[in-house]
Amino acid sequence: MSENSELRSFTNQQIAQAIDHALLHPTMSDSEIAAGCQLAADLQLRSVCVKPYAIPLADSLLRGTDVAVGTVIGFPHGSHPSVIKAAEADWACRAGAVELDMVVNVGQVLQGNWEYVKNDITGVLHVARQQGALLKVIFETDFVTADADKQKLCELCVELGADFTKTSTGFGFRKMGVGYDYVGATEADIRLMVAACGSRVQVKASGGIRNRADAVKYLALGCTRLGTSASAVILKDGGNDHQSY
Repeated sequence: MSENSELRSFTNQQIAQAIDHALLHPTMSDSEIAAGCQLAADLQLRSVCVKPYAIPLADSLLRGTDVAVGTVIGFPHGSHPSVIKAAEADWACRAGAVELDMVVNVGQVLQGNWEYVKNDITGVLHVARQQGALLKVIFETDFVTADADKQKLCELCVELGADFTKTSTGFGFRKMGVGYDYVGATEADIRLMVAACGSRVQVKASGGIRNRADAVKYLALGCTRLGTSASAVILKDGGNDHQSY
C-alpha cells in the first residue's frame, strides 16, 4: 500500500462481506462449484460468482443462506451482440442470479464508439432493473489501458445508474512475445475509478487479488467489493476475527 493510502483496519467479517467468490474457471466441475458454494457459506462471504449454466446449482445450494448468487454476462471478452447479452441477463435472473457482472464490448470501447457501449450497458441494466438484480460493469483494464477510456466508462456508468464498476474478468491475458501476461486490478486504476464514480457508483476490484494485503489495500482505497478465488487464503491470513490489518 502506498504511503498516502488511507490507513484502516478490517476484520475478517468486514473483508468476507466484501468478497464475491469467483467460481469461473472453464475447467471447474460441478463438484468443485458445489465445494466453492459451501466455502462461501462457511466463510459468510457476500456472494459467489458462477459460470452461467451453474446458476441453478448455486441457487439450490445457497438458498436459505445470506450468500448471494451472481454470474457473468458477455464473459469474458464482452463481444456478444447486445441483444444476446440482454437475453443472457434475463435468463440468468430467472435462473436465480441476483447480481450480474457484465463485460463491456472491449473493441467498441477502444475505437471510441461510445453510443454502442452506452446502448450495450443499457440493455443489460434494463433487465437487471426489471428483475431486481445488481449490475456490475467490467472494464477489463488489461485491455482498456487508457485512463481517458476508463474515465469515460465511469461517467457512462454514473449517467446510466449502474450499481458498480469493476476492473477485470480475471481472464484478460495479453500476448507478450511467446507468452502471456496478466495484471488485473491496480492501485492506479482503483484510485481513478473511485474518484470518477464518487458516491454514485460503487467500485469492485477484481483480478490478481490473492492475499489479505491485496484485499485490505483495495478496501482502504474505497472499493466495496472484491472479486477473488483466493477467499480462504485471504481470510486465513487474518488469523481470527479479532485480528485486523
